[in-house]
Amino acid sequence: MSTTNTPKRYTITAALPYTNGPIHIGHLAGVYVPADIYTRYLRLTGKDVVFVCGSDEHGVAISMKAKKEGISPKDVIDKYHGIIKQSFADFGIAFDNYSRTSAPIHHETASNFFKKLYEQGDFIEETTAQLYDEEAKQFLADRFVIGTCPKCGNEEAYGDQCENCGSSLNATDLINPKSTITGTVPTTKETTHWFLPLNRYEDFLRKWILEGHKDDWKPNVYGQCKSWIDGGLEPRAVTRDLDWGIPVPVKGGEGKVLYVWFDAPIGYISSTKEWAAREGKDWEPYWKDKDTKLLHFIGKDNIVFHCIIFPAILKAHGDYILPDNVPANEFLNLEGNKLSTSKNWAVWLHEYLVDFPDMQDVLRYTLTANAPETKDNDFTWKDFQARNNNELVAIFGNFINRVVVLTNKYYNGIVPAPSEFSTVDLETLEMLKKYPGIISSSLERYRFREAGQELMNLARLGNKYLADEEPWKVIKQDEERVKTIMFVALQIATGLAILSEPFLPFTSEKLKNILNIASAPLSDHNLETEHSRSLGWDDISKSDVLLPAKHQINKAELLFRKVEDAEIQTQLDKLEATKKANDLENKVLMSQKDTITFDDFSKLDMRVGTIVEAEKMAKAKKLLVLKVDTGLDTRTIVSGIAESFSPEKIIGKKVTVLINLAPRALRGIESEGMILMTENAEGKLVFVNPDEDGVTNGLTIS
Repeated sequence: MSTTNTPKRYTITAALPYTNGPIHIGHLAGVYVPADIYTRYLRLTGKDVVFVCGSDEHGVAISMKAKKEGISPKDVIDKYHGIIKQSFADFGIAFDNYSRTSAPIHHETASNFFKKLYEQGDFIEETTAQLYDEEAKQFLADRFVIGTCPKCGNEEAYGDQCENCGSSLNATDLINPKSTITGTVPTTKETTHWFLPLNRYEDFLRKWILEGHKDDWKPNVYGQCKSWIDGGLEPRAVTRDLDWGIPVPVKGGEGKVLYVWFDAPIGYISSTKEWAAREGKDWEPYWKDKDTKLLHFIGKDNIVFHCIIFPAILKAHGDYILPDNVPANEFLNLEGNKLSTSKNWAVWLHEYLVDFPDMQDVLRYTLTANAPETKDNDFTWKDFQARNNNELVAIFGNFINRVVVLTNKYYNGIVPAPSEFSTVDLETLEMLKKYPGIISSSLERYRFREAGQELMNLARLGNKYLADEEPWKVIKQDEERVKTIMFVALQIATGLAILSEPFLPFTSEKLKNILNIASAPLSDHNLETEHSRSLGWDDISKSDVLLPAKHQINKAELLFRKVEDAEIQTQLDKLEATKKANDLENKVLMSQKDTITFDDFSKLDMRVGTIVEAEKMAKAKKLLVLKVDTGLDTRTIVSGIAESFSPEKIIGKKVTVLINLAPRALRGIESEGMILMTENAEGKLVFVNPDEDGVTNGLTIS
């Protein structure tokens, strides 16, 4: 179990995104939204916390992107680092520092890590046979090679991992490997590398994880670690034959770089150093003090690296603390299909921010409600619309709007002084006091979906209270009673303003401005004077009054707007266009038929014609009976195109006709030719016909 239940400080890390493409909703749901929620919550409870991340700018993925686009790796990282960093900022992910692994401070930190372990004798040096592309004149590390997975038979497994079964692989494990650079079959060639002997750390990892974290790590994380440890750990290479990355800083390392999964996690440390230098702080307690709680937020594809490999590196170094928890999430799918950056099957964050301006919180809420915490989950645009319209607008927004509108209508925006509290009033206020604890309990167990729904339950409590007490009716008979009702409702609204901040930061800020508490602290000594300290998470459960009588609030403004059907259809149309483009790109074409001679071809008599009559054939679903003017005559042709075309819409259509095909009787009608057709990307039949004007019937096709 955790040894840091009452830590002095927290170090929160979020997986470093590769700078080979923008951020999409899968990244957000799996890593960045839950990490941001947890960090904001810690800050609201007064904790000392640093939240770090940065762009992962080394490794094969960057090199592959650069080769594909015909630019340098630096061009790639500069482009996507800018897009990613700005997207995070615009979306409200509140990193204390967002760095990049190309920064000098990271190169220095990672190099020093390697040298210390090297000098301590923690590495083993081995010369092994590696896959080599003779045409490209380079070794094939990781994703520069593709082949059949030896464990599940997936024919598109990469040299480091099979994305079908999740197995971690070496490039030499693949069956029928092929270079992704040239498409050639690689040879093998000897090369020397340094390896971290994970087998030396097996006993430590077994005790630390399998015994120490059996009850507090998520089952998916614990299970994957147990599978690896029980299967026996093997030495893992920490260097690669590449020309992009951090140069190996020891003799014999010329032409080699640090393996990206050695250097990338160290990026958390270098990012913390960068933050501390800027803020005038000491970085070391956040990574070396046993009273610090270290948490890694990642996706399930990074579990092994953060729970086994990186802790082994930290353990070998000797000066660093280990992660207290690694609350990894599963994967998020999109409209029933696996997210794919290469196939553009994604909702890109920077595009969402343009399509739905000032609606960051709607996406945050939807991704939290559908967070893939224990299993893969699905994002759909219809659910996005429903979450917004039926929950954020109809529950949360509706309650706040009614409270603020009525307070301005009845009391000119001044919080009324309550008179006598009823049993319902007191029970409601007591329930409000419990919500910080309820939501905290879920967050401390990394159950963000549950926590988000508890926040919405507080809004439901407010709606039910107003609906039951009906101040708009009671005002006609008992004005004093309405003052109490509105006072209680305003306390709930204030509670929502505070508790929503981790989940809906933009909404929380807007609501605080409406309630005029953006910088309005609470004074326990004199509730009728101006506030003297900021409202925090714990104040809700400790104080009887959050918003005092005589406090002036501002006018109402809508927190959320409805999402219209047309907006959703636009997004669905965009995905449908992507699907069609992928289908067209992946369409399997019919292989070439047997070779014919020119004499064979010259026997075909193809003419330009015009459809002059068309009708459906009786009792035949697919057949149309056509009259076609071939220029030589008008003849009957039976064609199986009824499911693609209605008769009235093709009359007058120019077509290409094979006129010397032997007649054939179809359902008692003799067909005297064939019209040339093909299929488009959607699988729909289209006519193969001349597109030039002035082409007359009877002209030959040759």
